[in-house]
Amino acid sequence: MRPDARAWFADRTTTATSLDRIDVAALLHAKHRGGHRISVVLPARNEEATVGRLVADLRAHWMRRTPLVDELVVVDSDSTDATAAVARAAGASVVATTDVLPAHGTRRGKGEALWKSLAATTGDLVVFLDADLLGDVAHYVPGLLGPLLTDPQVDYVKGCYTRPLQVGDVVLPAGGGRVTELTARPLLNALWPELAGVVQPLGGEYAGRRTALEQVPFVASYGVEVGLLVDLLRLGGLASLAQVDLGERRHTSQGVEALGEMAGQVVATVLARAASAPDASGLLTRFRHDGAGFVPRTSSVAVDERPPMGTVPEYRARLAG
Repeated sequence: MRPDARAWFADRTTTATSLDRIDVAALLHAKHRGGHRISVVLPARNEEATVGRLVADLRAHWMRRTPLVDELVVVDSDSTDATAAVARAAGASVVATTDVLPAHGTRRGKGEALWKSLAATTGDLVVFLDADLLGDVAHYVPGLLGPLLTDPQVDYVKGCYTRPLQVGDVVLPAGGGRVTELTARPLLNALWPELAGVVQPLGGEYAGRRTALEQVPFVASYGVEVGLLVDLLRLGGLASLAQVDLGERRHTSQGVEALGEMAGQVVATVLARAASAPDASGLLTRFRHDGAGFVPRTSSVAVDERPPMGTVPEYRARLAG
C-alpha cells in the first residue's frame, strides 16, 4: 500500500461496531452546536420483506428515543410489490422516483433513486442505507455520522464491515462482496492507488455533506458507489474521506447473473473516469478482519511480461543458424 493510502487508513478509519462504542450524547451535542439537520435515505426496489422492520427500528432509535434524525425517506424505485405501502406504514416518508424532478424523466437504477433523494430531502447531512439490510443495524446511523459531526474536514464517510455469504445452509464468514473483490478493488488499486485503504468501496451504507454531494454526478446504475468515491476524491482530496468499521453486514445475496450485470456497470463507471487517472499501480491491497479490526495485506500484481520471442537475439540467431 502506498504511504498516503496507509496513512489515510490509519488516521481516517474509526470503529462503531455497536451502540455501546458510540457516544450518542456527544453526537447530539455536536449536531445542535453545528445547527445540523440530518436526513436518512433508503433507496428501495421490491424490498417489502425488509424495509418495514428497518424503518421501524430506525424511527424508534433515532427519531423517537433519541432525536438524532430529522427525516427518514424511502425512495421507491419502480417497485412492483408493496414496498411503498410497507415503508409508509412503518413511519417513513415515501417518494417515488417518478414524482421527483419529473421534468428530468426517470432512469432505471439505484443511482437514480440516490440522486433524486437530494431533491426530496432537506438535511445538510445525508445518510444512505440499503433497504435490504438484515439483523441489528441501529448503530449504523450514528456510526456513519460520527466523522461528519466531529471533523469539519470530512465530507464523505464510507461504512465498512465483514460480509458473510450464505450458500444453502453453509455460511461463509467473509464470502460476500464478490464484485468488490473481483472487480472494483483491483481496478481502484490500479487507477487510484490512494484509495487502496478503502475496505468496502461498493458498500451501500455511507453518509455525506450535502454541499459535497450536490457537486458530483450520480451514475444511475450500480456504478453509483464507485463513481461517488472517485468523484468525491477529486473534489475534496483524500483527507475529505473517512470510513467507519460497522461490524457485520447481512443482506439478501444476489445470484451470479445479477452480480455479472453489477460488475459490468462498475467497470463501465470506472472506465468513464479512467482517462484522467494517474499511471496504473502495480499493487493490490486486500483486507482480513482479525477480530479487532481490518488488517491490510498488499501484494504485487504488476504486469511482468516477456518480449515477443522473435525479438530475442539468441532465438533469432538460432533460427538463422
